Amino acid sequence: MAKSKFEQSLEEGSHKLLQGLVGEWEGNTKTWFEADVLSDESPSKAVISSILGSRFISFDYQGSLEEKPFEGKMIIGFDIPYQKFSASWMDSFHMGTQIMLSSGEATEKGFSILGTYGSPEYGDKLWGWRTTLEIVNANEIVFSAYNISPEGEETKATETIYKRVV
Repeated sequence: MAKSKFEQSLEEGSHKLLQGLVGEWEGNTKTWFEADVLSDESPSKAVISSILGSRFISFDYQGSLEEKPFEGKMIIGFDIPYQKFSASWMDSFHMGTQIMLSSGEATEKGFSILGTYGSPEYGDKLWGWRTTLEIVNANEIVFSAYNISPEGEETKATETIYKRVV
């Protein structure tokens, strides 16, 4: 019997890549609020688990910013029909009560996904938020995020370098 596209992806494709991230991670997060001005640097812990029959991963993390704790969750998957990575992201610092939906392309060592955020309080212009994952090797990954102004100017907002603990 022929294998489904999902079974093939688990064996040799994007779902295999995601499942390879499952484990416990510790790292260091850098945060910028202005271009090239480092605002904070603090430790971060993450647990990445497989959910829904290996269709998705749940990336749960904790850290602090200016000594105030925060936590977040990102559900990440690969959409086989559209050949795109997709994610839903929420956290207790950046997103408030919103959930950001993002999607994007595979890269040589991971993915790059793009979402938008805003608030009616600040007008109808939306900001972009690009999240990248770079898999350095089986025991080191880098999550980076970039703010994109309504005018299209992109600046690095966060970078976390994680090392596998388990």
